Amino acid sequence: MSGARRKARMLALQALYEADSVGHEAEQAITHLLDNAGLGEDNSAFACQLVSGVIHNKEEIDRNIQHFAPAWPLEQIPAVDKNILRVAIFEILFDDKVPIKVAANEAVELAKKFGSDSSPRFINGVLGSVSTLNNR
Repeated sequence: MSGARRKARMLALQALYEADSVGHEAEQAITHLLDNAGLGEDNSAFACQLVSGVIHNKEEIDRNIQHFAPAWPLEQIPAVDKNILRVAIFEILFDDKVPIKVAANEAVELAKKFGSDSSPRFINGVLGSVSTLNNR
């Protein structure tokens, strides 16, 4: 995946994290973040699509997180990890534009950059289970 796509995912993650952490509207947050990002039109649209898709499917996405990470109540999962999972699960179960492996790999890379030492393994494990729901 291109660096611009990864940057779009990173901005989507930041907007969702901001919404979770301080209660700002995620759509406004992504618009503000994109103003200074220097992404092309396609990748800006991709970032907005990720944010919008997560917001509109959040209940079902969160049910999947709970199902595949039963030892972790949703409110105990760090906000960064939770939002990385939300973006990746949206891509895997709802979006159908990116191969599952790419969505999972990108999520693990975001976890390495923004999460704790245990985040990449946790994210990979949950997404490995989620991917069994979608056989594309």
